[in-house]
Amino acid sequence: MRWSPLKLLLAATVLVCGSVSAEPALHNIYGRQHLLLDGRWNYIVDPYETGYYNYRRQPYDQSEGGSGGFYDDRKPKDKGDIVEYSFEGSPTLAIPGDWNSQDAKLENYEGTVWMRQQFNAAPKEGKRYFLYFGAVNYEAHVYLNGKKIGSHKGGFTPFQFDVTGKLKPGQNTVIVKADNTRHQDDIPTVSTDWWNYGGITRDVLLAEVPETHIADYQIQLAKGDMRRIEGFVQIDGPQRAQDVTVTIPEAGIKTTVHAGADGRAAISIPLTAKQLHYWSPEDPKLYGVTLSSATDTVNDRIGFRTIVTHGRDILLNGKSIFLRGVSVHDENPLIPGRLRGEGDMRMLLQWAKEMNCNYVRLAHYTHSEEMIRLADEMGLLVWAEVPVYWTISWQKPEVFDNAKQQMTDMIVRDRNRASVVIWSIGNETPVSEVRTNFMGRMADTVRSLDTTRLVGAALEVHRTGDEITVADPLADKLDLVSFNEYAGWYWANNSDMLKFHFNITANKPVIITEFGADALGGYHGDADSRWSEEYQDQLYRNQFKMLDAIPGLRGMTPWVLVDFRSPRRPHPYFQDFWNRKGLLTQSGKKKQAFYTLKAYYDQKQKQYK
Repeated sequence: MRWSPLKLLLAATVLVCGSVSAEPALHNIYGRQHLLLDGRWNYIVDPYETGYYNYRRQPYDQSEGGSGGFYDDRKPKDKGDIVEYSFEGSPTLAIPGDWNSQDAKLENYEGTVWMRQQFNAAPKEGKRYFLYFGAVNYEAHVYLNGKKIGSHKGGFTPFQFDVTGKLKPGQNTVIVKADNTRHQDDIPTVSTDWWNYGGITRDVLLAEVPETHIADYQIQLAKGDMRRIEGFVQIDGPQRAQDVTVTIPEAGIKTTVHAGADGRAAISIPLTAKQLHYWSPEDPKLYGVTLSSATDTVNDRIGFRTIVTHGRDILLNGKSIFLRGVSVHDENPLIPGRLRGEGDMRMLLQWAKEMNCNYVRLAHYTHSEEMIRLADEMGLLVWAEVPVYWTISWQKPEVFDNAKQQMTDMIVRDRNRASVVIWSIGNETPVSEVRTNFMGRMADTVRSLDTTRLVGAALEVHRTGDEITVADPLADKLDLVSFNEYAGWYWANNSDMLKFHFNITANKPVIITEFGADALGGYHGDADSRWSEEYQDQLYRNQFKMLDAIPGLRGMTPWVLVDFRSPRRPHPYFQDFWNRKGLLTQSGKKKQAFYTLKAYYDQKQKQYK
């Protein structure tokens, strides 16, 4: 048998450390035959990690026998046998879902929790099976039927393990050790401004595919070219050299390409005028797309649009657009915790639509595939981001590798989604030589993976007297002048913020990625009273006056759609561990500034008709 370089690398990893890192996830996992493993999972809280390390602080799964940990799910042999844990008698968590919002004792818990699910399988000859996780925060060790199948680091990106030949006919047991402990050398790092929700926060699937299958593909309009679809298809398995047919029946498109011995084939499809109805927020048209080979067939729903910059303009399908946006966290404020499904996600996006948004910034980390697909369906452009945030360990190669992998996993998963127009490489990263080198390499990574979208980052501003500038060398690597600024809140106030003005000379579109003010819903005062709805509302009105004076202003995502939980916000009355910059309260009530922003966006929509 001839092994690919990737399989050789994985095999070497097994020999060195006894387990493998997770594999990149199959593209369009929900379009595959799969068994959903969500539901109630038994869990054991393990703050000392006694189920992972022996008394010598050696991992059980790397011992000679590979046993002795909680993943053995051992039962007493007889009345005299001592077993100091039991999944059978333990409580349960709803998966997907974080543990912080499901058990009051775990609200502030950071550490290890073991989770177990049992399921029935009927593995077939000629099929491959992948155990897929949408996200586990932060470090996951995964065991199937008592044997470790691998690990993964990163709390917001998908991963999978090939479990072909490891499944048993009948009942199987999967156990996950999830650890959400923060570390300086992780992505994100120790300090963030959102709740560190731990656990299996997105779907778990057992996917079944043919032994030779379509593993990845990209089918999008070429960069700035509305007359050509370009992309590729990648086949994996023993019969990689074969034809693949791409069909878009509604558009009358059918073409066949040949994958060579490496399983890869380029796709290039010329289009006639008006052959495609282009995707836009006003008309989010999605086409049924089918890729079929002799061994596999995959169906997807894909929208087609172009996004480019021209001087200070952003052109969507060749037409200048103003990005009427808002920033969004992956959190349900009504039942605090990570978004658990389509209902939660649709609620947040519908609030944005009610404000006349055509755009959302999904901050500060990769949101779920379901969220992106809903944006496709509902007609919302997306800024997608990885959690390279604040004070990362810029000088360490392994930290860059982690950030690069998270960026890669996000792009690979979502590069066929029309809604995603900007890949963001990070947020508020203080300028230094090592940081700029790190972030510049991140930008290069994005461009090597996808040439059809824009590259951005939420930069910081600098003030000299009453002048505000963006003096960041990273800006040269980006397609946008995109930055956060908190005039009127963290510096200045409503009475004097209009003394300041922006000096943005770059010939690029300007996107304001954050501005805002905390307001406790229902707390009222005058426009100079901090924490009041009136103060927040006046700050928005002042911001519009300041920002409209920027010649290249082409969009904004005020901070933030709805109040969200944050350990950095302890004020007992105004905050109570919530960031109150939301335009809606934690109970979903609209603050005054919600209507002010909507009125501004109504005006911008007319201006850019």
